[in-house]
Amino acid sequence: MERELLLTGIGGQGVQLAAQVLARAATLEGRAVMLFGLYGGMMRGGNTDATVVVGDEPLRAPPIVSRAWSAIAMHDEYWEPVAAKLVPDAVVLVNDETFTSPLPEAARAHRVPATNLAAEVDSPIAGALVMAGAYAALTDLVGLDPLLAAMRASIPPYRRQHVEGNERAIRAGWDTLPRHGAPAWERAVAAASATIGAGGGA
Repeated sequence: MERELLLTGIGGQGVQLAAQVLARAATLEGRAVMLFGLYGGMMRGGNTDATVVVGDEPLRAPPIVSRAWSAIAMHDEYWEPVAAKLVPDAVVLVNDETFTSPLPEAARAHRVPATNLAAEVDSPIAGALVMAGAYAALTDLVGLDPLLAAMRASIPPYRRQHVEGNERAIRAGWDTLPRHGAPAWERAVAAASATIGAGGGA
């Protein structure tokens, strides 16, 4: 089984870091992973996109996928090419403050106040990591501990001052959406079923 995630935004929103953290977390869980980043011609304000593919076995996906199971959008400026690749029942998370376009009608879509949540935990530049935390909780693509470990491993030495704020941002996102709301793996489906059977809910 393979799960594809497309991330999009504008330069400076942390899209590439969020993609790297999710990909590294999946490798920590022993999965096969492909990460592919695309940048526009500007450091800030231009388009920035990334593709993450995660699987239980060696991957067969090409670097640029034509169909995707899910997407994270930090901004809607470059959303249309991403939307065109989503399967009908795709899982979609968008940053509520900067995404003003209509959501795909058939998608399992969620608006996440990522920018506000990042500011509330005193990490205003970590909105994309809020989204990564929310996505991980919703899909169970990766667990919280591997996600935090991956973030720490992804931050270069000259930015270590942001690690604690990044962790708060990931945890804020993790607590935003229901656990197992859109499970990526069979084990997550089983966990969700067990919760419902025990009388619990999202």
